[in-house]
Amino acid sequence: MQKETNIDWMGLLLYLFIACIGIASVYSATSDAGASSLIEGRSGKQMMWLGVSAIMALVIFLLNAKFYEVFSWYIYLVLMLLLVAVLLFGAEIAGSKSWLKIGSFSLQPSEFAKYGTCFALAALLSGIDVSLSKRKDLIKAIAVITLPAVLIVLQGDAGSSLVFSSFLLVLYREGLSPLVLIIGLLAILIFILTMVVGILWLSVGLLVITGVFLAFSFTNRKTIVPALVLAAVCILFSLSVEFIFNEVLQEHQQKRILVTLNLLEDPQGAGYNVNQAKIAIGSGGFSGKGYLNGSHTKGDFIPEQTTDFIFCTIGEEGGWLWSSATILLFTLLILRLYWLAQRAKKKYKRVFIFSVASILFFHLTINVGMTIGLMPVIGIPLPLISYGGSSFLAFSLLIFTALKFDASRGQDLQSVFS
Repeated sequence: MQKETNIDWMGLLLYLFIACIGIASVYSATSDAGASSLIEGRSGKQMMWLGVSAIMALVIFLLNAKFYEVFSWYIYLVLMLLLVAVLLFGAEIAGSKSWLKIGSFSLQPSEFAKYGTCFALAALLSGIDVSLSKRKDLIKAIAVITLPAVLIVLQGDAGSSLVFSSFLLVLYREGLSPLVLIIGLLAILIFILTMVVGILWLSVGLLVITGVFLAFSFTNRKTIVPALVLAAVCILFSLSVEFIFNEVLQEHQQKRILVTLNLLEDPQGAGYNVNQAKIAIGSGGFSGKGYLNGSHTKGDFIPEQTTDFIFCTIGEEGGWLWSSATILLFTLLILRLYWLAQRAKKKYKRVFIFSVASILFFHLTINVGMTIGLMPVIGIPLPLISYGGSSFLAFSLLIFTALKFDASRGQDLQSVFS
């Protein structure tokens, strides 16, 4: 074991600031539901998880950094086995079979699966002569990311599985062709346009655009076949959207997408959460109604008030000022982690830290986006702020391990593979 003293205090302080905002927000959202002080109810449990995280941080910093490199694949394997155990023995909560229950103790392995995937991806990409320009290495990386995502989908938790798409940012950072990201964004665009304008009009539009492009580039015959192939692929994908929407997505997910795209008015059903969230945040104005004075929060109008929609409490009681401050703290933490990744001397540590930053970025963007109605409601927490032991502990593990890797950088020789 080895003690590290070269801790990045800025990263640690940002973590603590965000965690404290979470405790205060959870207390505010539950103070009229029997919790008379911070140490009671859900806010008390959130404080307890912060204490447990402090103990975990001590263990993480005492262990030699090489321990994680040696056991990366074992950590990944154990967490994948936990995901399988959920499918076999898990308890179903809110329509999702995502929990392992032992007496009064509950664990959501999908939250910790991100931790294991960070280790496995870092171990894979830092291997000798590994390059994402090689098809076999790219396939291995995609497999590492896809396995936990598929197991989580089988649990009925499609929202949590989408978080693993954040690892594409890591692959791009480590040499993945930008063409893959462009194709992914194009697929999302085609999906949305198909839902909004329909297959017929989308196909007509694609053919017109292709025809105009070919008319202006007819002198370059090399562009003709690729342009026609791209148009054909887009049209074929558009034809598959209806099947994906009706057969792959669950009914509540379909409604949430339709509501987000303004294709369905359902203020008392799928759109209820988002409408109430908008009302709460909008009522906060510039400076908010004041801490513990959120009438919408106190009225319990918003389902999942302390979990997926905790940002509503911040927006209503703190207004634009505290909402912006909270987002700014997250942004600073993400940028700090990115900077720590950049100064890492070993590729293994760089990949891991950048993976943590990417996961935080994805969670922040999607959670705040769905709260203000810009994203479909897919049910993922706001890191360290949403109530939940598994989520809080998993994010703490991610951040503290990233800080540990940065603290131990002085022991590393500059890697020839960095």
